[in-house]
Amino acid sequence: MPPRATMTVWDETSCARAHGASRDVLTRAGVEIGHPQALALLAGAGARVEGTRAFIPGALIDEALATAPASFTIPGRGRGGMLVEQGESWFGTGPDCLYVHDSAAGTRRRARLEDVVASADLCDKLDQVDFIMSMGLPEDTALSSEDLLQFAAMLDGTSKPLVVSTSHGGDGLEAMREMAGLCGEAASFGCLIMSSPPLSFDHDAVDKLITCARLDVPAILAPAPSAGATAPASMSAAVVVGNAEVLAGLCVHQLARPGAPFVYGVGASAFDMRVAVDAYVIPEHFLGNLAACDLARSCGVPSWAYAGPSDAKALDEQWAADVAITTLLGALSRATLLHDFGYMESGMAGAQEGIVLGAELAGFARAFLRDLPLDDEALQLDEIVAVGPGGNHLARPYTRKHHRGFWRSDLFDHSVHERWQAAGGTGLRERVVQRTRELLAAERTTRLSDETRRELDAIVSAVASRREA
Repeated sequence: MPPRATMTVWDETSCARAHGASRDVLTRAGVEIGHPQALALLAGAGARVEGTRAFIPGALIDEALATAPASFTIPGRGRGGMLVEQGESWFGTGPDCLYVHDSAAGTRRRARLEDVVASADLCDKLDQVDFIMSMGLPEDTALSSEDLLQFAAMLDGTSKPLVVSTSHGGDGLEAMREMAGLCGEAASFGCLIMSSPPLSFDHDAVDKLITCARLDVPAILAPAPSAGATAPASMSAAVVVGNAEVLAGLCVHQLARPGAPFVYGVGASAFDMRVAVDAYVIPEHFLGNLAACDLARSCGVPSWAYAGPSDAKALDEQWAADVAITTLLGALSRATLLHDFGYMESGMAGAQEGIVLGAELAGFARAFLRDLPLDDEALQLDEIVAVGPGGNHLARPYTRKHHRGFWRSDLFDHSVHERWQAAGGTGLRERVVQRTRELLAAERTTRLSDETRRELDAIVSAVASRREA
């Protein structure tokens, strides 16, 4: 492999030690599984089950890792598509923010269904955004149908791959496959599932794991242990707890259907006792994420991590710094799926400007992460010799052919002061806000037909009626 930038926290020896610690946790403490079918699967495969507690032996973990695929594809619905494997990185947004920062009004308010459509449309127009999540948990939908209405809204706004996050069990996933199929590709989405740290899975989470396996929907299992709260006040221990949860969930998932697509989710933060918040943008959070990405690589499965979130409450200097730091650190982790463009307030709110800035920084990160080869074509010794001491390469054919390959940005200004001033003298925040408004005002690139929307509404209504019964 050609030389390229990356970041490693735990080498193979360290990963082996951490995996051993997680295995010890699963055999000694076990894991709570609130799902009878999953407990039966585990017991039948050799786990010791006492009530709702499963104690998982190392051999069962090894079998699950052996059957989990190293690579699979999530297609788009006419646009995009992702090869999900180690070595490929894809960027996307985040799910289910209670609030949005309204780009047009400049206010903070509760999320609505129209915001889900608008954010999906915005992402559809941004080449550096590869997959789309809901961004908003709409207040104007019923609890019995909010996940399916979110899904329909995303389908209406984009033809790129989706990642869903539903507060229900697996009952809606079959409907989502049917809905995605009506829009061009039934397999065009994955499902984010979260454990309940420490070492616990509620019924709905396990039901989604099993249903994803049955339907061949990629399952993304993400832990969220908090050092000092739901894990010991040690980032290494928090990563070990998260690793144990992912491995336990993987066992259930692969027992339900060996070979079903699975993504190792990363997540370990530190609880800020001063403000009672799990901050996203602190060094420990991303150090833990990077270590967990090393564990995912050692397991040989694709990974899920963070890029682009901010803890800021406004589009200010902290916001810009947070997005830049987290996008680059996320990219350096080499995780397969990197989510949370647009996140603010530690996940409480979303901002479409954050998606635009994150996409621009994803371009920076991808340019930074390119291979830096040392072959003859890259070294260009004949060019160096031809120009010789004291010359320049400005008029050389090689320069004319290749200079446009370097990263360029319309949002980050690299001109001299006079030219910047003549162009209006705007700051980064002003340029991002303007770009966001232009993109939102532009003609939609994806729009479902009225007939398709009626068919989607019928599916949503049928599932909602069953849930309410």
